[in-house]
Amino acid sequence: MSDYSLSGHVALVTGSSKGLGASIVRNLASAGASVAVNAFNNVDRAQKLADDINSEGGKAIAVAADVTDARQIAALVEEVTSRIGPIDIVVPNATGPQPHKPIEDYDEEFYHEMYEFFIKSPFLLAQATLPFMKETRWGRFVNIISEVFSASVPEFSAYVAAKGGQIGWSRSMARELAPFGITVNMVGPGWIPVERHADDPQDKKDAYLSQIPVGRWGVPDDVAHAVRFFCSEEASFITGQTLYVNGGMTPW
Repeated sequence: MSDYSLSGHVALVTGSSKGLGASIVRNLASAGASVAVNAFNNVDRAQKLADDINSEGGKAIAVAADVTDARQIAALVEEVTSRIGPIDIVVPNATGPQPHKPIEDYDEEFYHEMYEFFIKSPFLLAQATLPFMKETRWGRFVNIISEVFSASVPEFSAYVAAKGGQIGWSRSMARELAPFGITVNMVGPGWIPVERHADDPQDKKDAYLSQIPVGRWGVPDDVAHAVRFFCSEEASFITGQTLYVNGGMTPW
């Protein structure tokens, strides 16, 4: 039986000091990948996670960078390459605030911020890591999208629009990179409560939970397992696809 081993590969997961990103990076490390834990605002937390992974027998480093900035991405990729090897797995997971507002209450700056996280950042990460992947004819991009695009969630237009752009980018890149043995897939979580949801209204949580067909909340490891599969050799014939991890909430 396959264990979806990633031994010999190097993974970068952006925004991975906590939440879904932390579970993803732990899961990839448990599969044998050397992993880079990325953070911008809390490097100490990223270092602690890397230390924990190393103490459990994995191989991890912490790298600080704003992954919406081209120069910092270039420095990040250079640092990871020099310390644990060239990157051949990229999981763009970093995100900013996600407020729900009527469209009249958003401003242009926030719309631009969403573009920077979900379209610009994956593009810059690809430019920085593709030369090695094309040389070795093996690579994996797994973009963390969201069910909100398919669900057309109202009063969330900035986030939904940017996620739609990320989906379009992923589909185009999947076809462009397939001849090089590089796959580009997407994992779309539902609402999976993590640290940043601690203060969300309980009535909204209860209402969402009541609609989940499988009858339970998703947990970060549910997302991490899907990412690990897309990164594996067993998924080499799958590209341009979306796997929703939301307990059956996506009938679209």
